[in-house]
Amino acid sequence: MPGQQLKTLRNGRNITVREVEHASRRIADVKGDRRFCISNGWLAQLENGASESSIHKLFSLSVIYRVNYLDLLRLYNVDVDEKEKYELVADPYLTQLVSDSDGSSLPASPNPCAELTTRLVPASDARNANPDRKSNIIYGHLGLADFTMYPMIRPKALLKIDTRQNKLSPDTWRNEYERPILFIELRQAYACGWCELQGNQLLIIPHHSSPATVRHFIFPRDAEIVGRVVGYSTPCVDHEASSIELRRTKAR
Repeated sequence: MPGQQLKTLRNGRNITVREVEHASRRIADVKGDRRFCISNGWLAQLENGASESSIHKLFSLSVIYRVNYLDLLRLYNVDVDEKEKYELVADPYLTQLVSDSDGSSLPASPNPCAELTTRLVPASDARNANPDRKSNIIYGHLGLADFTMYPMIRPKALLKIDTRQNKLSPDTWRNEYERPILFIELRQAYACGWCELQGNQLLIIPHHSSPATVRHFIFPRDAEIVGRVVGYSTPCVDHEASSIELRRTKAR
């Protein structure tokens, strides 16, 4: 229990609840904010599990007990290091870069809970994390609202990206499967699709069966090529949420 762990911390410092109250009052006076003050009765209730803590009072306890504030938050199942992990859970509709939490390669076929077992990282961090050091492979999640390459690559697909192949190539291709699919970093977003460069305009071109339209970005100011999609694991049927989004997209 968090309360018992807080009591253990207090006893380890050999501090009484009354001394905690006096110390917290001094902190509150300097702060000019009474929310940082901890009464001895409230602390006793907190340690017995009869009261809920607050960010202000936890700050005071971290100072008094000389422990890291973030460690006290973790007692209440709040871990700020998990922020990136849950961004994908909070908004699975966005196309994003992902990396598994232990740095090992992600499975070729993601399980249904893949969103819960991966964490998000910025493009620069993902390149540095480099799960496959020999081939510079990173991974991306295709958002539930991204139909650029539909139905060739369906929403919720796991994308395997080679960051070495981050240039537009004039190479010829014989069919749509040979045509390079690129993963693009935009400003505050990501995209995946076929690309063409016309002057300083980068065109992200959708699959010919997709309801999406061609998008134009100033290159490289507003769009940067992260790498080429060299593999993907895509569902055989549409996810329920993406099916709804697909109908909305076609209706526009």
